[in-house]
Amino acid sequence: MPEHVLGGPPARVGQAVIAHAAEAAAVDDYLLIPTLDSSGDGAEAALAFQARWITGLCSGNPQALSVLRIAGDAMHPTLSHGDPVLVDTADGAETLRDGIYALRSGGNMVVKRLTRNPATQGIAIKSDNPGWPDWEDCPPESLDIVGRVIWVGRELR
Repeated sequence: MPEHVLGGPPARVGQAVIAHAAEAAAVDDYLLIPTLDSSGDGAEAALAFQARWITGLCSGNPQALSVLRIAGDAMHPTLSHGDPVLVDTADGAETLRDGIYALRSGGNMVVKRLTRNPATQGIAIKSDNPGWPDWEDCPPESLDIVGRVIWVGRELR
């Protein structure tokens, strides 16, 4: 399998560069899932996942998947700085249930634990690291929820 399919540098053919996929695209038995930058706007690369595995993991449409890299320690110990997480954008605000979600906040993408207050229907935004503040009872319409985190990859050190 070519190295670029597994997230390595792009393959070069003469002077032409075979770029990383900007959208999920099948390569043999693999799907390339775009890795978004920290603002969540553009794909900077892609990670390859086995197609059969990924379709069983997501809510139905692999095209709705994106990879983000965790920045900072707000979700430590659950998620660590540099961890890639798989976000299902088809599983977001409309189907919100307690879990870990990617949200847009101040022009950046953040990953937080969300819980719904059954009495007020407000959303609590929490960090797993107790050193970070929580926000209780946020109105759901004030949040830009991108999608639910459904997988994390981690380097063992």
